[in-house]
Amino acid sequence: MFQYDAFRALDREECLRLLAKVPVGRVVYTRQALPAVLPINFSLDTDASVLLRTSPDSDLVRAIDGVVVAFEADEFDAGSRSGWSVVVTGRADVVTDPGEHDRLSQAGPMSWMPLRDAVFVRIESEMVTGRELRGARDTQ
Repeated sequence: MFQYDAFRALDREECLRLLAKVPVGRVVYTRQALPAVLPINFSLDTDASVLLRTSPDSDLVRAIDGVVVAFEADEFDAGSRSGWSVVVTGRADVVTDPGEHDRLSQAGPMSWMPLRDAVFVRIESEMVTGRELRGARDTQ
């Protein structure tokens, strides 16, 4: 049996600080009326929105453009049984403004996959929630 030292809710600022530390998260969306989860690298923009860089022809772009999605990232240490998880929920939109696209081409996330004619998807951080687990100890 394990006793948990602390599950703690994280405030928005803590959540955003932690998100900025990790390179990969998961987009949670609906595909053919079923839940879908896709791991993807990302970055945070200056307004705290989540930025994705992907192919304009991807199934992901068609599925999430203009709809509300969730984005989750986390970091855990199995040895210490500690870590955190952050979820951003908001509307996802393909960036269509040419000036904004140029800015993100320089400052936005770089895809881990080779892309030609990449598009950026912005997920607004309308709701940001997070939890931290600070270890559990064996009580046996």
